[in-house]
Amino acid sequence: VVAPKLLEQVRQRLRVKHYSLRTERSYIAWIRNFILFHHKRHPREMAAAEIEAFLSYLAVDRQVSPSTQNQALAALLFLYKDVLLMELPWLDGIVRAKPSRHLPVVLNQHEVRALFIAIDDPLLRLFCKLLYGTGLRLMEGLRLRIKDLDFQRNEILVRDGKGSKDRVTLLPQSLRHDLQVQI
Repeated sequence: VVAPKLLEQVRQRLRVKHYSLRTERSYIAWIRNFILFHHKRHPREMAAAEIEAFLSYLAVDRQVSPSTQNQALAALLFLYKDVLLMELPWLDGIVRAKPSRHLPVVLNQHEVRALFIAIDDPLLRLFCKLLYGTGLRLMEGLRLRIKDLDFQRNEILVRDGKGSKDRVTLLPQSLRHDLQVQI
């Protein structure tokens, strides 16, 4: 019996641990990039120095954001700890990506209204209002079903959200009528 290839082992381990499909795709891509960066050497032959070199390359040469660099680090830590079953010494030689010094942009009420008015498709406008008014993530909104709306209690049940967790959020009063008409 031939053992599955490394990326297939990663995929199987991610699925056993119930990681999301998007996380799976992202981790596989980062691990593939790491292997290619080191000229197709097997990760078992590499350790902290190669990880530090790759992550420093991302920060310095590719100028990725800190969150992107953290995602790549998480993928590599998963590879070594959960797939290869290797412990890595603390990675303190990594050049970290510079955090953004810009404050996040938050739209005021008038800008939000103008944005919704600019959306021509009524169904898309309702969906955007639902995301905005409830704080749902995009995939949570896309997976929403009629049975998840509770008009009596003004609640929305979010099933299998981030971290495979269910949660309840409020249904905005301003959207009740439009949602009922859509149903």
